[in-house]
Amino acid sequence: MQRRLFIRLAGGGVVAAATATTLAGCSSAMPPEAIAAWQAPGEGQSDARRWILSHAILAPHSHNLQSWLVDLSVPDEITLFIDQKRLLPETDPFSRQMMMSQGTFLELLDLAAKQKGLRAEIALFPQGVFSPTKVDARPTARIRLVADASVKPDPLFAQILRRRTNREAYEAREPEAAALQAITASVQPHPVRVGFVGSTQAEALQRHRRIAKEAWRIELVTPRTVMESFKVLRVGPKEIAQHRDGISLNDPMVRALDAVGLFDRSVAPAPDDFATTSQLDEFNVKIDTTPAFFWLVTEGNDRITQINSGRAYARAQLAATAAGLSMHPLSQALQEYPEQVVPYTEIHQLVDAPAPRFTVQMWARLGYAPVIEPSPRRGLASHIVKT
Repeated sequence: MQRRLFIRLAGGGVVAAATATTLAGCSSAMPPEAIAAWQAPGEGQSDARRWILSHAILAPHSHNLQSWLVDLSVPDEITLFIDQKRLLPETDPFSRQMMMSQGTFLELLDLAAKQKGLRAEIALFPQGVFSPTKVDARPTARIRLVADASVKPDPLFAQILRRRTNREAYEAREPEAAALQAITASVQPHPVRVGFVGSTQAEALQRHRRIAKEAWRIELVTPRTVMESFKVLRVGPKEIAQHRDGISLNDPMVRALDAVGLFDRSVAPAPDDFATTSQLDEFNVKIDTTPAFFWLVTEGNDRITQINSGRAYARAQLAATAAGLSMHPLSQALQEYPEQVVPYTEIHQLVDAPAPRFTVQMWARLGYAPVIEPSPRRGLASHIVKT
């Protein structure tokens, strides 16, 4: 955001002066307590389950809601539930993305178990599968940990602490062919199909960019969907440290706007408001310079398929991390609320996955990006409901 534009919006020198005071000494660094879970996770834990779970909670999650609850009351077992207070009913009305986020957790759990020489016997939906349209209080998985000398560590484990969901601008250079091959190979344990597009397919690349921009615009100008994001927006170090979840905004200028009351999160901004147009402009620049896109497709879309898709995506992102690449999911065009029907149909057609037989479970920017800090995490204790 340009300073002169901010001063114009602020309405004069008094607010501008207040902003200068607000900005003084500001840092965009994450507060240490918000990212403490990334520092030596599980260190000092005598219970292997807690060590394993300390790595699993570092998995990617839609809107960074971290909707994972675990019951440790049975020795050598972990029962996983979805936190029904941490859902996205507007943008994820059928909880497909939430199921994928259960899958990312299970994949990192499995990798951590192998690192300890344990076999994770994962039984999905031990008390019955959720309906196609909603989730409930039954467990999503029961995991039994068994010592097994034949279990070998997975090289992807080493990437867990390096993994980031990187929303920054990417470099213009394309991912190397060997990196794309490694990403493709990484998902083989799961029944999914992955694909990529880059500048060698210029027309297709432009279509991907156009769909991404339109889907993002729709989400921003639809009041109920943008407000869903606003509700989990954490602005500044105090809010970030307090919640350690959701969407973090720690940029000094955004904090200044918030401090002087020019960033109202209680109402949806109008389509032509600066809060909307500035986000669109920034996003569109990033999309226009994104060198490649990645997607993950399944045949069918039942709950087990959704969880396994999340497991596959976690592996793909870890493999990308090992190759020095970043991923940034573009969830908007994949969401099943009515306003997104055109982008949803277009992206499915573009990647040769016509619905309803096929489902594009993940679509993401792919490229080389600057190093960033990890996302906040609430810590293991926040996820344990019974010991």
